[in-house]
This record gives sequence, structure tokens and C-alpha cells, in this order.
Amino acid sequence: MNIYEFPPIEFLVNAAYWIVTWLTALLEPLAGTVSAALAIVVLTIAVRCLLIPVGLSQVRAGITRRRLAPKISEIQTRHKKNPELMQQKVMELYKEEKASPMAGCLPVLAQMPVLMAVYGIFIQSTIGGHANELLDHSLLGVPLNAGFIGLLGSGDLTLVSSGVFTVIVAVIAVVAAISRHLLTPDMPQTPTVQSSSADRPAVPDLSGLTRVLSFMPFMTAVIALFVPLAATLYLMTTTAWTLGERLVLNRILKVDEKDEATTVQPDGLSSRS
Repeated sequence: MNIYEFPPIEFLVNAAYWIVTWLTALLEPLAGTVSAALAIVVLTIAVRCLLIPVGLSQVRAGITRRRLAPKISEIQTRHKKNPELMQQKVMELYKEEKASPMAGCLPVLAQMPVLMAVYGIFIQSTIGGHANELLDHSLLGVPLNAGFIGLLGSGDLTLVSSGVFTVIVAVIAVVAAISRHLLTPDMPQTPTVQSSSADRPAVPDLSGLTRVLSFMPFMTAVIALFVPLAATLYLMTTTAWTLGERLVLNRILKVDEKDEATTVQPDGLSSRS
């Protein structure tokens, strides 16, 4: 079964097709042949604007994790010989702070339906029983439904198409490197301890999760080589937006000042300056 025939996904793709087609027609007098590509960028920005509250929750979750890091280190130092008690104390800390060790992943998940829709409207010849007009559009002569790996495999990769994909992937990689350098928090390593009590869940190792998430933007650069050019434009725009949004929200919420206000003493105890 074609996944795009599944009613909820089909509805999503049809809605995305209508929006992109409408934006393309609206932008064509100004953008000409690149109107469809620009429409993808505009759609991405519109989606990210709607997701600003989600991004705000992610930043706040990061603040909470960094604020709790010294306390978690203190618990680990005090109870390192008693893993069960250490697990209990860490979970109690999260409960008291009304926080979750897995908070902050929602922005990535919230965008998946949109990316799926953008991908879908550029791989199907017909949408809603009509010919897909968007397949006739291109960026600098590179069809929006063409992918780098696909062009390479078919022998249709040209100097221009190579340049287009190189620039986009390079932008994603550079933004990813900047994001990882500026935005990845230091997290204490919390050992994963299996609880003997059925009502006491294990504490996940957040340091490993943080490291994995910090490399996700680089994975985006790899994915950009396999998806259609339209989806690649979406990935580039949303990656750049994420960096800008996080820097602005960090400044508004004074994240750096909050981090500087919390220090960890050599004995593992936290203090505030």
C-alpha cells in the first residue's frame, strides 16, 4: 500500500500541495521561474512561526536540564555506592521540578508531518486526481523533484545541479556546526539503573541522548542528499531558522546568564553566585 493513500497523510499532502501551488502563483510575478522554490522557503518559515511556542518550550526544557545538572551531580556523588537510592533521588528531583528528562524533543517530531508532505508532493505524478503541476518547476534549471543521489545514479548530474546541492548541503553543515558549538549543553552522565520496584522507572542516561541529538543537524545534511530538491530547501531553511530562533530565545530568556549563575564545586555540591 502506498503510504500517501492513507487518508490522514493524503489529506496532509493535498493541503500542502494547495498551499505551495497558491504561494507559487502569488510569487511568480516577482520570482519568476524560482517561484515554486521560494514558495517552499515561505511555507517553511510559516510553519516555523507557528512552532515558535514549541521552540520556546524546548529552550525552557534546556534551561531546566542545565539548572538541574549540578543537583544531579551532587546526588551521584552522595549516593554513588547506592544506585537504587540515587535513581530514586534523581526521579524525585525531576518530579519536584515538574520536569521531564525527555523534554525538548517535540520540535523535531512536530515538523515531521510537514517534511513528509513536502516530500510527498514532489514524488507523485498526480495529486487529488490531477496532474502534479509542481513537477514542472525548477531552481536554476534543477527540477525540484530531483535528488542529488538520484541524479548521480542516473548520470544526469551536471555542474549546475552539483553546485546547487553543494551550496545547500554546505549551508546545512555549517549551521549544524555552529548550532552544536553554541547550543549543545553540558550534561552530567546519569547511569541507567534498572529498578527492582515496578512503580519506580529507571533513570535514562541523558548525556548520551544529548550527544546524539547534537549530531542530528549533521544527519540532516546527509538526508538532504537523498531527498528531492524541494525537501532539501525545506531542510536548509528549517535548520537555519532553528539556529536563529534558539539564539534569539536564549537571549530573551537570558540563558547564558542563568548558566553562569550556577556553578559546581569540586566536591560536587552546587552553588549560586
